[in-house]
Amino acid sequence: MTIKTEADLKGMQRAGHVVAETLRILKTAIRPGVTPAELDALAGTVFRQYGAKSAPRMTYNAPVNVFISVNDDIVHGLPTQRPLTAGDVVSIDVTPFVDGYIADAAVTVAVPPASPVVMRLIECAEVAFHAGMGAAKAGQPVHAIGEAVEREVRQRGFTVLRELFGHGVGRAIHEEPNVPNYYRAKDSRKLHEGLVIAVEPMVSTGRSHRVRTLRDGWTLSTTDGGLAAHFEHTIMITKGTPVILTA
Repeated sequence: MTIKTEADLKGMQRAGHVVAETLRILKTAIRPGVTPAELDALAGTVFRQYGAKSAPRMTYNAPVNVFISVNDDIVHGLPTQRPLTAGDVVSIDVTPFVDGYIADAAVTVAVPPASPVVMRLIECAEVAFHAGMGAAKAGQPVHAIGEAVEREVRQRGFTVLRELFGHGVGRAIHEEPNVPNYYRAKDSRKLHEGLVIAVEPMVSTGRSHRVRTLRDGWTLSTTDGGLAAHFEHTIMITKGTPVILTA
């Protein structure tokens, strides 16, 4: 999607506001004893308040309002009835459909108390996002984002999960272009003004950059048991600093 009108900008901002509110409310609800299924139900309540629907449910028939991934699960985790315990790493991925527009963001939260390595991992994912966003300017190649993300992750001693990309978003969940979290020299695509993309580093404490799909057919997990963190925002490309639509 490329934003060319005020109506499109306002539409994406409305969808982004629902994302931000849902993440804010779910983050405050995370504590020992709460189940991911309860968090998913809470997300459904927030969606209904705003007249929003789950885009993954609409598009892919996903059995969730939001995806919730725990510990070595990276993304697309199905909310379970297992209570969260101290030290768990919880990633929440929120993608609502609001009046014809879709926005997408994710955050990773540790159930307190958490180990220092978990806190560094979560910080790494967020800082890597900001590094990638800083490289996202009109006229620059798409691979500049991945180069910045992977450089930051490596400097902090963690691993980029290379099989999982960011993507265009707006009218559909997954649109062109794909946005890798690593440098791809042969990728000559350029970013242009008004383009809407989701930048989303997914990083691990493990050494493998590969992922595996669990038996539920949805949850993607690390192959070596490494803990995973995910940080994402939907942004609009400009000639200068991108506009975050989901903050």
